[in-house]
Amino acid sequence: MRPPHLQPTLIAIVIVGGAFGTAAREALSLSIASIGSFPLAIFLINVVGSFALGLLLEGLVRSGADTGRRRNVRLLAGTGFLGGFTTYSALATDTDLLLRAGDIGIGILYAVGTLLVGLVAAWAGIVIAASTHRRRNNPGVGA
Repeated sequence: MRPPHLQPTLIAIVIVGGAFGTAAREALSLSIASIGSFPLAIFLINVVGSFALGLLLEGLVRSGADTGRRRNVRLLAGTGFLGGFTTYSALATDTDLLLRAGDIGIGILYAVGTLLVGLVAAWAGIVIAASTHRRRNNPGVGA
């Protein structure tokens, strides 16, 4: 049997998820205006994507082994959709454009802020998924 990264079906799952994630990112980036020179759409996309990825992966890890349906969900929603949805290449490009335009403070705030807020968002997703799992498996605890 081929390793997962060489299986055509699994590759197709990632491609489909990525196509939808990229389309969703493009739609949002066209509909959310920047605040001055601050690229709000890409900031929000990356933060929301970080939260969703933390929530998804923690939820999947706590529900069992990374096989079958869980692996397919991870590949479709995580690697595919959220991989296409988030865009750290646009973060790098936007940061470069801000710095070259002389918006040094906004460029640094944008780059560092996206990374820090994204980290906190991912952590929040993990905490929420873990808490949900605990409540589901111990319904009388903490009620």
